[in-house]
Amino acid sequence: MARNRHTANQLDPSELAERIRRLTGADAVTLDERLQALWGGYGELWRAELRQGSASTRVVVKSVRPPRDDASRSHRRKLRSYEVEQAFYGRYAARCNEAPACRVPRPWELRDENGGWLFVLEDLDASGFSERRAQASASEINATLGWLAKFHARFLGVAPEGLWKVGTYWHLDTRPDELGKMRHDALRAAAGRLDRALSDARFKTFVHGDAKLENVCFGGTDGEVALVDFQYVGGGVGVKDVAYFLGSCLHSHECEALVPHYLDEYFRALGSALTRNAGDQGVDAAAIEREWRQLFPLAWVDFYRFLLGWAHDELARDPYAERLTREVLSSLGR
Repeated sequence: MARNRHTANQLDPSELAERIRRLTGADAVTLDERLQALWGGYGELWRAELRQGSASTRVVVKSVRPPRDDASRSHRRKLRSYEVEQAFYGRYAARCNEAPACRVPRPWELRDENGGWLFVLEDLDASGFSERRAQASASEINATLGWLAKFHARFLGVAPEGLWKVGTYWHLDTRPDELGKMRHDALRAAAGRLDRALSDARFKTFVHGDAKLENVCFGGTDGEVALVDFQYVGGGVGVKDVAYFLGSCLHSHECEALVPHYLDEYFRALGSALTRNAGDQGVDAAAIEREWRQLFPLAWVDFYRFLLGWAHDELARDPYAERLTREVLSSLGR
């Protein structure tokens, strides 16, 4: 996301502060720092302080003010993504913060009004998750895989009501433009079969849908992490998040050696999380692992399919993704 880029939809800070004060019932609200513009100029992210008597609370404010003169498919997808994010925080965030926690920001106030949305959320920096990484160490990758495992275990078999029926921002049904731009004829022809193989899985959960390194907050106690940005959370197989996350923090030349190790780490964490979750005693963790391991290459290739249509001219050669694509196309052909 571009930082510090002003948009035509930018609110006057004093007006935004007053809206937050009225909604939260605080005595006063101070907007301390404009963190960034939202993707595509759809609003802004602020750090703020709520004061009630002698007490103060740090929050992050996400003010979404979409343009009103856009009828494109991309615009409709973005609008739906904010509806989904509001539904996630309103219906499901509290469950994430129950032990064993997969920490997310606690919502203070959620409003949709005048064609936009306002999120007042816990400031994870103030809660001890203040560090971000452009590159992650092995222990940090493992910690994030542990978060994903707990998240997937927590919502295993739960219907994604209010969320995307199929999570991830690159899901085929929402990306026909990118599909049409693909130059990889064989993968384009197989895209529907690839999507069905993932969507017809027996075991499904919630996927974060945008679990890249930039959305991970580090610095928690015992090496724990928290995740943000739930615009594309929805139903799916957990390995969609795992493939996307590993692709966001490993170079292509590292993948052959490291991906199998990290995949093992994820499944160890998933099995442990399923065992700890009350009420999950009847879940067949071994069957879930068998199915999701088989689907992992398909999940990796599904995202690669999106990239080939979205930014083909900018992609460097990726031998790991190319090998998986050949193998997946061969398996789909059989």
